[in-house]
Amino acid sequence: MAETVLIGQHIGDGPSIRTMPRDYSIAVRPATGTDTARAAAERGDRRQSMRGFEDTYVDIIDYIVRITHRIWEDQDVGYIYDTYAPGCFVHDDHGPHYGVERVVSGTMQSIHAFPDTRSYADDVIWAGDDVQGFVTSHRYITTGHHLGPWEHGPATGRRVNMWGIANCVIRENEIFEEWVLYNMCSKLAQLGIDVADAARRYGNEVAASPAAERYLAEVDRLSGGRKPEYYPSHDAPEFDPEHFARALFHNVYNRRDLSAFERSYSSTVRWKGTSNRVGYGRADVKGMARSLMATFPDLGMKVDEVYWMGNDADGYRIVVRWTASGTHRGHGLYGAPTGRRVHLWGISQLYVTDGQVTEEWNLFNEFDVMAQILSDAPLPMVP
Repeated sequence: MAETVLIGQHIGDGPSIRTMPRDYSIAVRPATGTDTARAAAERGDRRQSMRGFEDTYVDIIDYIVRITHRIWEDQDVGYIYDTYAPGCFVHDDHGPHYGVERVVSGTMQSIHAFPDTRSYADDVIWAGDDVQGFVTSHRYITTGHHLGPWEHGPATGRRVNMWGIANCVIRENEIFEEWVLYNMCSKLAQLGIDVADAARRYGNEVAASPAAERYLAEVDRLSGGRKPEYYPSHDAPEFDPEHFARALFHNVYNRRDLSAFERSYSSTVRWKGTSNRVGYGRADVKGMARSLMATFPDLGMKVDEVYWMGNDADGYRIVVRWTASGTHRGHGLYGAPTGRRVHLWGISQLYVTDGQVTEEWNLFNEFDVMAQILSDAPLPMVP
């Protein structure tokens, strides 16, 4: 069973219909402990209509998990040409990039630095179909040893173990948009690299680039100078995952209502965040949100995309992709205020039971944020 929801496509070409799966018949099976690529006998027959996809893939989760295995673990890097659109957009910890050659080059560099990379699918939340296009939010665990030189210096021989999230938009066997967060600060810290120094150097490189100007959109938090209103209430009796997520993020980050965590989160919620932050209970979740808003006092946030799986009986898995902007004017996460305006974006995966979040995985572009703050480039002139 699936539910069709009217939404606006995040790439900006008007409204579309997206189908949300109402059960977990097509899902990553928990606690299997298996490798990322399932054997043919284990996969079975095709379970979804996969128009335009290679015959070998039985459903969209099988596609995401196995192309990841083939590219990263089998090191068939050229398979990217078959599974990414030539003009794909990719947004990562270092900012936006365009074109499949950038994906191939970046992958080859990463495999050269970590040749024994292993990647395990922790979960894949998906929606859509082969007509609308599929969307997937793939949370993965990565391990490997730093055995080759890379942009941050020579090989260290150290082992990394971290997690990340990749959100993809896919049609007919090709990813044409990807939002991926590699948890870069965690990787650098595990390798013994000074994260702040690496971010400063990267920020200086970006500032020196001819295409250095960033897109820092205004967020509709204080439209027309008016006070931020609460998100409209949901009057229907049934639980609405999209309304739940949009109201939560707006009321917390635009309205500054931290009491929303008391209503929307379980008292025993487990939370994992950027740079391997972990928390247990509402106070820890609230503390991270408070730190962000203390660091960027004028922070405004926009929810760009929501999709979900599930039902009231089995619970919901909700994906939220968001963007934000703010000015580093407060003492919070990154030391003394610099007055620099920054762009943030992130992905959150919420696990909801009985109307409350019981587990959250949340990443944002922290390495890029630190690069924007710590760069030695002169502050831009204020008009």
